[in-house]
Amino acid sequence: MSNEILAVLEYMEKEKAIPRADMIAAIVNAIKTAAQKGVNAGQELKIEIDPKSGKLKAWALLKVADSVSNPKTEIHIEKAQLLKPGAVLGEIVEREIDPSMLGRIAAQTARQTVMQKLRQFEKDRIYDDFKDQVGNIVTGTVRRKERGDIVVDLGKAEALLTNKEQVPGEEYQAGDRVRCLLLAIDATPRGPEIILSRASQKFVRRLFELEVTEIADGTVKIESFAREPGYRTKISVSTTDPKVDPVGACVGARGARVKTIVRELNGEKIDIIVHRADPAQFIIEALKPAIPRDMVFDEKNHRISLKVDSDNLAIAIGRKGQNARLTSRLVGWKLDIEEYKAASSDPRESAIQTLTKTLGLDRALAERLVNIGMTSPAVLADVDADDLTEAGFTAEEAAGILARLQK
Repeated sequence: MSNEILAVLEYMEKEKAIPRADMIAAIVNAIKTAAQKGVNAGQELKIEIDPKSGKLKAWALLKVADSVSNPKTEIHIEKAQLLKPGAVLGEIVEREIDPSMLGRIAAQTARQTVMQKLRQFEKDRIYDDFKDQVGNIVTGTVRRKERGDIVVDLGKAEALLTNKEQVPGEEYQAGDRVRCLLLAIDATPRGPEIILSRASQKFVRRLFELEVTEIADGTVKIESFAREPGYRTKISVSTTDPKVDPVGACVGARGARVKTIVRELNGEKIDIIVHRADPAQFIIEALKPAIPRDMVFDEKNHRISLKVDSDNLAIAIGRKGQNARLTSRLVGWKLDIEEYKAASSDPRESAIQTLTKTLGLDRALAERLVNIGMTSPAVLADVDADDLTEAGFTAEEAAGILARLQK
């Protein structure tokens, strides 16, 4: 049996990284418990395993008495003194016994303990190895499919890319390499289960953090995020460093950074826009290239009603309403998008009415703005006071126009 024990200890230590002392303690405890329930019932035992040789030794622990009533727990003082010279009444002495006397059940129990210990260790190891990686991207190899879920080998453990965390249209075969977000570690009766995701927006966020150094060091911040896996992702970014272009940092030289992320997402479209604190400006940025002609804000219901030209209506709404949904989630307001219908067939008159209605300007001021090409609030959003004063407006008029635009 010593050879078997030694082989087990060496295997567990080298292949499974289970400390030898831990395995010895578990085996000793299991043998002792099983023996005390079997042929050695009622007897106190001491069991040791030599960590180097795997040799098993056993002793019966007996109380020294002058009259023995239970030979399994007591020993006569004369016999005790043969085992231990100078033994006295009431003392506990050890009498070595043949390990084979522990019984076949004890041996079987030792083997079962080894397997149980191995399974428990592997459960604990999986949790310890991966608990700090939740939220990070991991790389694995596809092993098999199980009822729509994909089993991925991460090297030290297998993980599950569940059906709901897969991206529509992506297909994987056994042996394929795949990168995923380690989404969570779930406790199950079979032990911890590692859940992966490619559909989570956290996956794309983490890709940007890994690819864009300005996001990793905090120079550029992702303010909001919206994603429909496999189709389109919208993110808004900002920076406190006036020397840094947040969108340019994310796109990279000649689009290198964003192209790397798009390839990882198998062609999923990514829109990166500058975050604006003002909802109106934010909506204008988020809907580009579509330009809203008229916006009404319902603060109570956190809703925005806007109109766009018929040429831009399909762009603003997107395929199956996708662009409108993503924009709504990105800005945090519910959107109602309608086609803009001009009250007059005269473009100049329509522009004047838009400025007077949207910004509350008097007609004369609106006419002067239209005459210099400022035909909508969206166009005015790109000008400053100096542009207006150079066009002939007084400083007070310019300030008033921009104040109404900001409001």
